[in-house]
Amino acid sequence: MARTRFLRVGLGVAGSLLLAASSASAGGPYQFFTVPPCRVVDTRNPTGPLGGPSLAGGAVRSFPITGMCAIPSTAQAVVFNVTVVGPTGAGHLRIWPYNTTMPLVSTMNFEVGDPAIANGAIVPLTTAPTANISIYLGTGAGTNADLVLDITGYFQ
Repeated sequence: MARTRFLRVGLGVAGSLLLAASSASAGGPYQFFTVPPCRVVDTRNPTGPLGGPSLAGGAVRSFPITGMCAIPSTAQAVVFNVTVVGPTGAGHLRIWPYNTTMPLVSTMNFEVGDPAIANGAIVPLTTAPTANISIYLGTGAGTNADLVLDITGYFQ
């Protein structure tokens, strides 16, 4: 059974901008559930919905999250450890709820040649049957990077 704590979802200024820009609602208070760290996406793996290919610069890719790593379909947001691996150009990564407006703020920034750089993120989810989050790799055309998403908990 997951250890729980009652929290008011207070995402701070950056989270508020993300929510405002993406039009997702952050009602609450929500209950927070921890899960053992679980890798849900790794684009270094063979091609598939949660694997390769690498993210392409200037493109959006969407991923299913609910139903993976013990995340229920009733989850409202997920806590990720986000890692960009081996970017071939400098840029940024944006993550937001699938099928909503892309936010103006980045989840992380990186430089060309960074071997791997990580950041924590709380990302609201949608209930779409095919995808829950979208990711944009903000780099120049012809560049790419790999993405690793590890889940450590969720809000419901």
